[in-house]
Amino acid sequence: MTGLVIVGHGTRSAAGVDQFAALVERVRRRGDVGDVEGGFIELSRPPLTDAVGALVARGHRALVALPLVLTAAGHGKGDIPAAMAREQERHPGLSYRYGRPLGPHPLLHEALEERIDAALAGTGLAGADRAGTWVALIGRGSTDPDANAEVAKVARLLWEGRGYAGVEPGFVSLASPSVPAVLERLRRLGARRIVVAPYFLFAGVLPDRIVAQSAEFAAAHPDLDVRVAEVIGDCDALADLVRERYAEALGGDIRMNCDTCAYRVLMPGFADKVGRPQRPHDHPDDPVGHHHHHGHDHGHAHDHGSVAVVGGGPGPDDLITVRGKALLDAADVVVVDRLAPQGLLAGLRPDVLVVDAAKVPRGPSMAQEAINAALVSHARAGRRVVRLKGGDPYVFGRGHEEVQACTAAGVPVTVVPGVSSAIAAPALAGVPVTHRGVAHDVTVVSGHLPPGHPDSLVDWAALARARGTVVLLMAVDTIAKIASELIEHGRAPETPVLAVQDAGQADQRSLPARLDEIGAVAAREDIRPPAVFVLGPVVALTTTGPTA
Repeated sequence: MTGLVIVGHGTRSAAGVDQFAALVERVRRRGDVGDVEGGFIELSRPPLTDAVGALVARGHRALVALPLVLTAAGHGKGDIPAAMAREQERHPGLSYRYGRPLGPHPLLHEALEERIDAALAGTGLAGADRAGTWVALIGRGSTDPDANAEVAKVARLLWEGRGYAGVEPGFVSLASPSVPAVLERLRRLGARRIVVAPYFLFAGVLPDRIVAQSAEFAAAHPDLDVRVAEVIGDCDALADLVRERYAEALGGDIRMNCDTCAYRVLMPGFADKVGRPQRPHDHPDDPVGHHHHHGHDHGHAHDHGSVAVVGGGPGPDDLITVRGKALLDAADVVVVDRLAPQGLLAGLRPDVLVVDAAKVPRGPSMAQEAINAALVSHARAGRRVVRLKGGDPYVFGRGHEEVQACTAAGVPVTVVPGVSSAIAAPALAGVPVTHRGVAHDVTVVSGHLPPGHPDSLVDWAALARARGTVVLLMAVDTIAKIASELIEHGRAPETPVLAVQDAGQADQRSLPARLDEIGAVAAREDIRPPAVFVLGPVVALTTTGPTA
């Protein structure tokens, strides 16, 4: 018979480990599942690798791997399959069928109902006067919206037909509403008796936190009767459900819900998850990998933090990409540049931390090393970090420096390109940087360092000999020297130039000049950053005309 490996996440709670072991033994005693072992992907013994190794040692080459989780979140969708893939590398020829998460399921709902009745039993209310009892169903909380939605579904199913005054879902970490927020909502709805029902399998740090937060709320509201039910725990109903999921996996009847999976489908606020590679957790008792222990200060703060380096476009709020906006909406921390679209910050959630990483010309600036450190530290704390930059992060934006810093620190990082001002500013001023029969090439150049500077990498002489379009960024202070250098090396003095300041904004200015006049015009008209200079025959094609 196909062996069964029951896979748990792991906990620092000895009671939770004991309850997991008791359930494995309960399933084993049933005798109808074949060979059974249980292991954890992190934090607790035995590790998954020991459980799989024991089954393999007893001759099993085909297994059912059952994730002992209530909802289809990151552990069930990614971490456990990744860990099993590593076991297949360890044991060539090993195959496995993957079971689906446990809930929602009527057996679990009945178990929750029993725990709620037990919490009411001391008052003689169990099974009676449910119309006067409100239930706060508290789940773990996840960065996966599908998992959070399942908790809400369970709350509704628990309410239907059982006669409670109402059942409201909440979460103890990573998602809203929090335990205090749910209790306050019920109080305002007129509740006088509330049972807090942890939607957890076993004891652990987070169920303990639910008890503590409920007790604190009750102490602040002595007119309320607030009591906390037990977790589901080791029981026959849970063992029955494990057996059912095992049979499903053997029969190929998995019935996973992929339509709202954030790892497959782009969902608002969760664009960072689509296609994300999955990596197994390193277990302290697993000899493979670079072992590291995860802090759980917020209930689930291991390496699920990430950084997205997002190009915000040339300035207007509506020129950011769809993917960039989705990541911004999902962010816990936003590290923002001066030239990023500032109006988007007003739409962030109130709890989002905004870090000002402005580099003001001739003014205060945040050192690049400090920016890198902020990205890494926040991601390591389990937060979703967006590094919001102006334009495109890989066009004179130091974006790759930040990617390298995250990669070196082992922090997952992704890059979202943006609309570069090198192309957008001329376009918004009516100038195409290329045009059939006029310009077949365009060169984007940093004007931050003037010609002759020992650190400059620009070949100004070669640039002067080119016939196409030249776009100069960060050149407000150096435009006069650049123009002189280009003319000295052969660019025609009458070459048309257009200075575009504050591209796309209400106060955008477009000032035309000849190459031999642009330095004086920029100084006289007080051109200031952010400004882009575009030079070449395409400037004569402008359709909107200059604005001052």
